[in-house]
Amino acid sequence: MQLEQLWDEYRTSIKAFLQSRVSNSDDVDDLLQEILIKTYKNIHTIKSDSSAKSWLFQVANRTIIDFYRKQGRSTTLKYDQPWYLEDESEAENALGNCVLPFIKALPEDSKRLLMAVDIDGKSQKEYANELGVKYSTLKSRVKKARGQLRTLFEDCCKFTFDSRGNMIDYDPKSDQCQDC
Repeated sequence: MQLEQLWDEYRTSIKAFLQSRVSNSDDVDDLLQEILIKTYKNIHTIKSDSSAKSWLFQVANRTIIDFYRKQGRSTTLKYDQPWYLEDESEAENALGNCVLPFIKALPEDSKRLLMAVDIDGKSQKEYANELGVKYSTLKSRVKKARGQLRTLFEDCCKFTFDSRGNMIDYDPKSDQCQDC
């Protein structure tokens, strides 16, 4: 199958697929162009015309996944950088001062792990290699440490969330929790 034929037949479907998963129309156009380039470079790997559509949608799906992964990595945290974004609620901004003290209150292993991964922005794979442990083991440890951190927050405050799961308010459970 030739590129022009494949693209003419499925371009509209691919664009609709992208629009259902990416809200920004400029990003959709960029991703569509990226998929076209990937298709051009790899069209020779399509085994038959009957598998062309599924192959093209797999390329599109992987491109979307890569897009969101890149976005996630671009917002790494540093010591001198606030943990919140400017458009977040006042409640989240106020709790930003509690993150480092709560992390420092965790057991030593959990503290080191969250400092490296969540504060310093080191990738979990990289940190697993550094420690000489399996990636899956490190992921489990990070999840456990984040759970411990969440418990510290929940022991300190009662949280209110909107229908989308975003925190909109909090109430300290005691006077000790007001000054993180």
